[in-house]
Amino acid sequence: MATNRFALTALTALAPVSWGSTYAVTTEFLPADRPLFTAALRALPAGLLLLALARVLPRGVWWGKAAVLGALNIGAFFPLLFLSAYRLPGGMAAVVGSVGPLFVAGLSVLLLADRPTLRTLLTGVAAALGVSLVVLKAAGALDPVGVLAALASTASMSAGTVLTKRWGRPDGVGPLALTAWQLTAGGLLIVPVALAVEGAPPALDGRAVGGYLYLALANTAVAYWLWFRGIGRLTATQVTFLGPLSPLTAAVIGWAALGQTLTPLQLAGMGLAFGATILGQLRTREPATAAATAATSRRGVAIVRQAPRPVGRAEGNAPEDTMDLSAPGLRR
Repeated sequence: MATNRFALTALTALAPVSWGSTYAVTTEFLPADRPLFTAALRALPAGLLLLALARVLPRGVWWGKAAVLGALNIGAFFPLLFLSAYRLPGGMAAVVGSVGPLFVAGLSVLLLADRPTLRTLLTGVAAALGVSLVVLKAAGALDPVGVLAALASTASMSAGTVLTKRWGRPDGVGPLALTAWQLTAGGLLIVPVALAVEGAPPALDGRAVGGYLYLALANTAVAYWLWFRGIGRLTATQVTFLGPLSPLTAAVIGWAALGQTLTPLQLAGMGLAFGATILGQLRTREPATAAATAATSRRGVAIVRQAPRPVGRAEGNAPEDTMDLSAPGLRR
């Protein structure tokens, strides 16, 4: 069980690690100053591809739920994230985004009735502090629009994460289809905004085509499938504590591929943020609920009241009388 959970966490972590490469790909391969066009090309082609693979459409109330999740996780998150990145100095957008675990902790109280522990709150603060040491640089006055956009993008993604956990998936629908619905819905929301604000798509050379293919396939289709798959199996807090891996990956890529330097203070921040990410994966032991205790008591009473049966004959050892210690009701 522990090995399976580790593998699941590692696969889910590949999503923010992949997202950490977005900045380098955008600056080195894609046209400048086209954040909405880039967001649309990340979301819609990936969503349509996964929709063709899944071949499942929403039904009933899930048309509305898929639209809401698509708007929060993709349609609003992508444009707000790019807007904050363009208007804020240095890595301030990443610093604001690193408070996502605290946003999720607060929303989990309202939507999941899940009270955060003191360890969760302190770990969230440590993660934000570590990321700030890695990416924050000295700069002038902050742009209010950029700060609001960064906060809104973080709140949007956090709300989408918690609602995805709350609503789960329809019966018989896997994470591939759920990811396809959200990427398609979000992309359809971004496209008209991109056309209205940025106009016609720009001319693309070979480097740009390669960059967009990477963003749409690996960075979005595969990464978001792993992300929503992880949300369905891990707690919302565990998933969101993987978020700081994105700016940490961006810093490592900048050092390894773009010739950027890492100071001792940045290295200390990376260690702090990574340690907080690991600590955020540890699950606290949950006490047995009153309902579970009462159910156990009732089962005990039923066993005591059960009349003894003869066991000397073959018919006395009926299947329901066997002491099968592997039965689901006896496993913890």
